[in-house]
Amino acid sequence: MAPRIVVLISGTGSNLQALIDAVQNGTLQAEISLVVSNRSNAYGLERAKMAGIPTKVLALKPYTSAGKPRTEYDADLAQIIREAQPVLVVLAGFMHILSSAFLDEFPSTPLINLHPALPKQFDGAKAIERAFEAYKEGKIQHTGVMVHRVIQEVDGGEPLLVQEVEIRKEDDLAALQERIHAVEHVLIVRGAAMILEEEANKHKAVSI
Repeated sequence: MAPRIVVLISGTGSNLQALIDAVQNGTLQAEISLVVSNRSNAYGLERAKMAGIPTKVLALKPYTSAGKPRTEYDADLAQIIREAQPVLVVLAGFMHILSSAFLDEFPSTPLINLHPALPKQFDGAKAIERAFEAYKEGKIQHTGVMVHRVIQEVDGGEPLLVQEVEIRKEDDLAALQERIHAVEHVLIVRGAAMILEEEANKHKAVSI
């Protein structure tokens, strides 16, 4: 049976689509067992449905409107994911910071995130926009993409894969975004494959 992946999204799901395509063409030996979004209008949900993948939506607003703590949301999100029994959880454009109430529920399940910046550069939101502004100010010559392990510190987990992306003098923001997204679509598949191979090797070692 193929190892199960759960993917968390918030938006258009182009990186989710890269994973779906890789599974369908055999590049990634896995099953995407569930896609979870914090936004009901995320187009990535449609991508999942078209691929026959189950989806769930868990929005934060009903929790905050009811005066419930953020930790309760994170615990409920963790429960949804645990029920899908994943070998790997991939954050692919998921725009919530996850607390220890979530992370502590996965002591042995790897969680990875894709971030459009180099390690320790432009952590958090609007990383591409901030990198482009820094380039125009002469502060950097290139940016990049990384896949990293998820910890409570935003984009602060151990980098697993890192690739530089050049910024060209003729670039506008849209051109840079397009180049970065192309790298993201490759790196997220490579990162997922790498972790699944690591997990498979762990199980082999245990069974010997």
